[in-house]
Amino acid sequence: MTYTTLSLTLIFVLIPLLLSKTLKLNLEKDTVIATIRSIIQLLAVGYVLKFVFDSEHIIYILLMITLMIGTATLNARKKGKAIKGITWKVAFTLIVIEVITQGILLGFHIVPATAQYIIPISGMLIGNSMVLSILFLNRFTAEIEASRDEMELILSLGGTPKQAIHTQLTNAIRASMIPTIESQKTIGLVQLPGMMSGQIIGGADPVQAVQFQLLIIFALLTTAAISSILIGFLSYPTLFNERMQIIKNSISQ
Repeated sequence: MTYTTLSLTLIFVLIPLLLSKTLKLNLEKDTVIATIRSIIQLLAVGYVLKFVFDSEHIIYILLMITLMIGTATLNARKKGKAIKGITWKVAFTLIVIEVITQGILLGFHIVPATAQYIIPISGMLIGNSMVLSILFLNRFTAEIEASRDEMELILSLGGTPKQAIHTQLTNAIRASMIPTIESQKTIGLVQLPGMMSGQIIGGADPVQAVQFQLLIIFALLTTAAISSILIGFLSYPTLFNERMQIIKNSISQ
């Protein structure tokens, strides 16, 4: 694809701009900003990745992964900023996910230990974990706000913080994992995943593209479970004081 043909795809940007203008949605500015940022960011990343792939140096690979985790952490923490220490909790979760998934993939020689495989796979898994963390934190804070009286009643009857928050915690974990599970039920039937489509467009054998896509969707199940569960169990103790009481204003939307 040349830059000339790529510029023609801006037609897909003009359509929502025209619809927003016509319906007075006031999304024109955000759409333009999002478009410009995506162009600059993706082109910059493309050139950076070319340099990293050519150098094949472990330091550059680690720097790219660190950048991914740092950016994902800063974005995900916004939904749980009322939770004490949420930044390090999210960062720790993403690091654990990266270590486990890459440990399995590289340890069992499922993929080669090269930047060409490590960085794209890490990006997909970290990005998915970021989204799941946001879903969890959003649902978790909503569950606590809606059930504060019920939780206080359990505590007043002698229940522990873990017992008081069990229902809210499991509901939030389940809600954040459902999208990943449900999307995998129709994968290949309703949609062709991005990684698989990209490989096919790039000329790869469709069967090999499917194999790599299966690798990703299986790994996504692990990220879905670990993201929600780890952040949940790291977060809920900070909502209670040493007397096993809910800290006032510990969660506020």
